[in-house]
Amino acid sequence: MAALPAVTQLRQFDTCRLIPSRFADLEDSVLAPLADNDATLRDLFDLDNATNERLRGESGLLPGIGMDELVFGLPNFRIVNAAFTYARPEGSRFNDGARGAWYCAFDAATALAEVTFHKTVEYQEIDRFDDSVTYQALLADFNAGFHDIRGADGFAACLDPQSYVASQDLANALLDAGAMGIVYPSVRAPGGTNLACFRPALVGNVRKAQVVRLTWAGSAIPSVEII
Repeated sequence: MAALPAVTQLRQFDTCRLIPSRFADLEDSVLAPLADNDATLRDLFDLDNATNERLRGESGLLPGIGMDELVFGLPNFRIVNAAFTYARPEGSRFNDGARGAWYCAFDAATALAEVTFHKTVEYQEIDRFDDSVTYQALLADFNAGFHDIRGADGFAACLDPQSYVASQDLANALLDAGAMGIVYPSVRAPGGTNLACFRPALVGNVRKAQVVRLTWAGSAIPSVEII
């Protein structure tokens, strides 16, 4: 096995994660307006739940993460679990499509730069910059040992702006070794620092902060509004 990054004992408060606001209130169902009565609403819930990855994960039905790893009964626990059970099919920098991770930044500006970059790429692909999206900021605290590639030249390929191949390979090796997660320099915000936490139980004291609106109006550079 190739050498793994060194471990840093991290004590970091108020890390910032931005998620689309429509996912921030998971107790509210978008299905409710579609039902004329409670019986119809229950049928809609059953249909939706059959493909709800978070609920499948909380029932032990996902191959990438066990029910015993998820968290329950804590404030915003559904949001935490969703980060690990809803993985993009192609994965992200430090996870593949089988299992998600809790991505966050050490400061709000870095989190905003990351979200802005990825959303802008979506609009570049369709060559249309005309949209407004709101994001809920989530703060979380961490106190654990995480592998750390800041200043580690041997892991430069994991910070490739165009490819996640090396970083996902490293993430899988870290998971196999029982790692808690990885601290790394932000690729999209020079000078910023990100954390990919692999273990739901380590995402502590999750609470909501500000709401941010990004608006694209014909330009690849959006306006930013705190609401």
